[in-house]
Amino acid sequence: MANAVSLKVSLPKIPDIELVAIEGLDRLARHLGIAEGKIGEAKIIVTEAVINALEHAGDKSPGVRVEFTMTTKELVIFVRDYGDGFVPASVPDPDITAKLGDKNKRGWGLKLMKSLSDDFRIESDKGGTRITIKKLLV
Repeated sequence: MANAVSLKVSLPKIPDIELVAIEGLDRLARHLGIAEGKIGEAKIIVTEAVINALEHAGDKSPGVRVEFTMTTKELVIFVRDYGDGFVPASVPDPDITAKLGDKNKRGWGLKLMKSLSDDFRIESDKGGTRITIKKLLV
């Protein structure tokens, strides 16, 4: 990525730490003059990815690694946890009708991230989960 700016940060499992990642993303975007609407969508993606990663990171290695690489045209987001992993294909898409009648309204994160991304890849095994997301900014 020509003229890219990057940020790498390791986040501990503490309340509201996803805000650190969001602030870093915002600073990169402002530096490059990215439109607020595109960055707003990216902030939602990052918030979901970091919160999910922290929730599923486990207790052995509870932190997550977050990396951003951004140009004026594209943002690549990488989020990594070191939990037990899961089988991504086994996670069903949420059913809005069922969720409306259920007390548990959670479970929208992966679907939301996919819908706001231009490319969404998830790899997971017993060593953790890696999510790579591309977001076009033009």
